[in-house]
Amino acid sequence: MEYNKLVAVTGLSGLFELISSKSDGGIVRSLEDKSSKFVSNRLHQFSHLESIEVFTNDENVNLTEVFLAMKTNGSSLPDANNAKDVKSYFEKVYPSMDFERVYSSDMKKMVKWFDILSKNNIEIKLSESKGEEVLNEAPSEKKSTASVKTATPKAAAVKNAPAKKINTPRKMA
Repeated sequence: MEYNKLVAVTGLSGLFELISSKSDGGIVRSLEDKSSKFVSNRLHQFSHLESIEVFTNDENVNLTEVFLAMKTNGSSLPDANNAKDVKSYFEKVYPSMDFERVYSSDMKKMVKWFDILSKNNIEIKLSESKGEEVLNEAPSEKKSTASVKTATPKAAAVKNAPAKKINTPRKMA
């Protein structure tokens, strides 16, 4: 199982592996109980773990950075239900986190998710293609997405054609 295939699903607790995606949803497998099910886009939203960022006092960092700091710290995880313990844990592990903008519920999720990743022996790393996209994209190379519509010869011919008379029924007196 790879880190880049993992998603969080709104309304569902835990983490999931995205097995297959469809236009109206996706098939996911729970990392906790290994059950698979279809999740509809109409009711839920998917968030790839690779795309989640965490507020810090400087620039936002990817969730992967926080997970790696948790891993290298080596201290035991706090009880996810105790908000004070969780906050003091992150003050030690990742002191540059912006604690005014990162809610305690988000910190609790990070602790739960890290525990799930650890139990499943998942290597926490960004995919190489994502890192290359960020490195290779220079600000001057961004292309405009504006499109210009041009008239086709057929449209011009229709525009210049004489107006047709439309027969309407007459009222009877």
